[in-house]
Formats: sequence, C-alpha cells, structure tokens
Amino acid sequence: MSSDVIVMGGGIAGLATAWELLRSGATVTVLERNLCGQEASWAGAGILSPLLPWDYPQAVTRLTQFSTHLFPRFVDALQAETGVDPEYQASGMLVLPDSSSQAYVEPGTFDKCSRMLLAKRWCARHAIPVQEVQSRQIAPSLMRDTAALWLPEVCQVRNPRLLQALIKAVKALGGKVVEHAEVAGWKIERGHVQSISTVAGERRSAGQYVVAAGAWSRRLLAEHAAALEAWPVRGQILLFKAQPGLLEPMVFDERDNFYLIPRRDGHILAGSTLEEAGFDKSTTPEARETLLARAQALVPVLAEEMIVAHWAGLRPASPHNIPVISMHPAISNLYLNSGHYRYGVTMAPGSAQLIANMILGKLQSLDVTSYQWPI
Repeated sequence: MSSDVIVMGGGIAGLATAWELLRSGATVTVLERNLCGQEASWAGAGILSPLLPWDYPQAVTRLTQFSTHLFPRFVDALQAETGVDPEYQASGMLVLPDSSSQAYVEPGTFDKCSRMLLAKRWCARHAIPVQEVQSRQIAPSLMRDTAALWLPEVCQVRNPRLLQALIKAVKALGGKVVEHAEVAGWKIERGHVQSISTVAGERRSAGQYVVAAGAWSRRLLAEHAAALEAWPVRGQILLFKAQPGLLEPMVFDERDNFYLIPRRDGHILAGSTLEEAGFDKSTTPEARETLLARAQALVPVLAEEMIVAHWAGLRPASPHNIPVISMHPAISNLYLNSGHYRYGVTMAPGSAQLIANMILGKLQSLDVTSYQWPI
C-alpha cells in the first residue's frame, strides 16, 4: 500500500482532512485532479459564518459552531508549523436585513415576527453576541444609514493564504501531494476498495479512501455515488483595491444577497453570484456589471478602475447546505467529506476532525447522524 489513507481532492476539505490524519500518525497521499487549493476554497470569501446563520437547519448550525470553535487553534497551529499567516481575524459582520422577506425557522414553517427580531432571538439562543445598530455607526463609508444587526465576533480568514499554509503543513508532516492526478477508475471487491487508477494510468492503493473533491465528488464516484446529491453552483467575485481602512467590518446586504469583505491591506471582495452553470467556471460581463453596481450602491467610492480581479469558482452544492461526512453505505473503506456548498472554509476544521475520527475509530465530539451518506 502506498499510504494508510488516500484523500482525493486538494481543496480545503481534502487538505484539512489530510493534515488531521497526519497529525494523528497516519500516512496520507493527496491526489488532486488539477492544482491544490485552486478551486472553490480559493475562490470564496473566507467568511467564517453562514451569511445569515438563522436561516439554516440545525445541522448546519451545529457543524459551523463546532468548526468555528476549532478555528483559532487550527490557524495558530498552521502558522506555527509553516510561518504562513492566514490573516484570521474577528472583523465582525454587519447585516442589512431585508424587511420584506419571511423569517426562516425550520423547513416548511415561517415565523411572523420581523427578520430582525427573529435574528436576535436566534443569536440569544446560540450565545452569539448581536446588537441592533444604525449601519453607519459601524461602517461610516456606507451609502445608506439603516437599521442593521452587528455581529462583532464573526471572523474571517484569507483563504488563499490558509490553503498555502495547509499545503505546506501537509508536506512538512510527510504527506504526499500529487497534482494532475485525476481518478479515472475504481477496483472494488466484496464491498472494499482494492485500488484506484488515474487518467495517467497509475494505480494506487491504501487502507482507506476519502473523496473530498468538492463539486467534482459525484462525478469522481461515478456508479459508486449511491443516492448522493451534489452539483456545482458557480459563484463570481470582484476584487477591489482600496485604501486600508475604507471599510472595516464585513457587510452583508440581505436584499441583494451580496457581501463586501475587507482585507487588512485594503483589498475588498464583492460577491457573489449563485449560478447553475454546470462545470463552466467562466466569468461573465453581466455578473461584473451586477456586482459592481451592488458594491457602489453600498460604498459609492468603489469605482470600476479600482477592480483588480474578477474570478469564478464552483461550489459543491448540497440539499439545505448540509454536507456528507460519512462512510459509504456499502463500501467499508470509502468515505466522503464533501457538499459543504457555501461554507467549506467555515466547516473545514470540524469536518476534518469528524472524518478523521471515523477513519481512526475515535469517539466523536458531535452527533454525526445528520451528515450520513444518503441511501
């Protein structure tokens, strides 16, 4: 066997899983179909919270809260091991509610109270600090001054740097990282993976196999996907270069499902779209115009000439944003850590710990029933 575990997918889910296993003493090989850390987990914004956490089922809340609790130690250990600063910080999130929308409670039910009141009740139940403010109290550069919710403890991370740190840390612990190694076939006998083959004709074997290929997971599994529901959803983002301090908090405008995320050096991300475009990662002029208009509606000084980049990524969509973190229902040494949809970075440390515990036979810190492979 080449390794104790083969992880298929070199994004945030796969790399975090590999690092967690390596730190427990396992030998690990990561196979990536393209280049590590260059897909959805690189393309996202790095917000360490669901955009409107009160709008999600309890399964999402449990995993995101578990994972964000792990994040400080996660990034501290990575920075200590690699010297790469992922720029983890509590910049807070300012939410501009849409008063016309209904308030989500559980699937199929809606509360008649206001969005703002429901959000405050939810935050109180989950011990999340929240204040009702006027938006320009927190972000003076905003165009409009409106009633808003301020969540001061919501954190962010600069996800491209987090991925750099993970790649470096995995290699430093002896993990093998093989890029341009797309899985093409499976050899399975008596409910057990014997080996996998790549497009290049290589055959690799291990004791355990983890699929963490994001939007490509179902395609990779092919006939072994069982009842898994997973599909790509394109998201496009603009990147502005402004003066540091123009915008301090993260801002989410519920009306347009739009956010602005400021970085320490003055860069501001503006996004993102939600597009059913298959596996097409193209950017479009229509999305550029829409994102620019929404950015300027919030912060008028964000001029077109300040745009320094425009990219797209493919999120690994799943029903209700609930990922699958589970052993295959019929193949005893095959696992999946995928389907995190919009919150792959947020859920990364928690998901990695859960899947590693399954493989290593350790007790779980969280009930994993909600994340089982559908059958």
